[in-house]
Amino acid sequence: MWHYLPSLSEAFASLLPLVVVALFLHTFVLQPFLIPSESMERTLLVGDFLLVNKQVFAPAGTMTQRMLPYRDVVRGDVVVFHYPEDPQRFLVKRVVGVPGDHLRIEDGRVTVNGVSLDEPYAAFEPAAPNPFRDNFPGKVYTDPNIDPAWWKQLQSLTRDGELVIPQSEYFVLGDNRNHSKDSRFWGLVSRQAIVARPLVIYFSLTRPSSTDVQEAADDRLGHDRELSTRLAAFARWKRIFHVVH
Repeated sequence: MWHYLPSLSEAFASLLPLVVVALFLHTFVLQPFLIPSESMERTLLVGDFLLVNKQVFAPAGTMTQRMLPYRDVVRGDVVVFHYPEDPQRFLVKRVVGVPGDHLRIEDGRVTVNGVSLDEPYAAFEPAAPNPFRDNFPGKVYTDPNIDPAWWKQLQSLTRDGELVIPQSEYFVLGDNRNHSKDSRFWGLVSRQAIVARPLVIYFSLTRPSSTDVQEAADDRLGHDRELSTRLAAFARWKRIFHVVH
């Protein structure tokens, strides 16, 4: 029986729509990222692979904003943004202060406009005391990790012991509050620098965390060399397709 074999050009033509859709999604809507540090534990773990929605915070009037749902940044959002000190790098943190907010941190707890925030996502893993980190805005330059330019700007934005957040600026923190370099140390994030919102964890490699309190290993004899055991330990299977909040 004679079988028709498509030519190379026909095969390419049949794949072209799929390629176009994939490029559109990657360019305008979805993009993958890998979490490299502990600063967002327990929301995001070292080794998590994320798909982020690049369209939800798209600038007004863009093509994708007319085609897909859009909203502005609100307090509590986890966001991806250009790092102010190195715009080529992307960081992920949580927005805790929006334009016009009066914000302070006392003993690690955030208060905004006189109300203590309910933050079930925040983790306070053991760390050495740090007066500037735990009580913000600080009155004394006490930490070498503080950006000098931010320290100078902070003085002009502080009123009655609170940071007053300017228009089009956002204050962000890592959920792992004692192990995150964030707005406390390098300053505010402009609205223009916020580019995406984490959507879902599509894979998660098992990676150790340097900030966790490790439990003693179980010394019972077993069969750790068995393939099934090694596969089970290779990834955090229960985190796959976990929606980020």
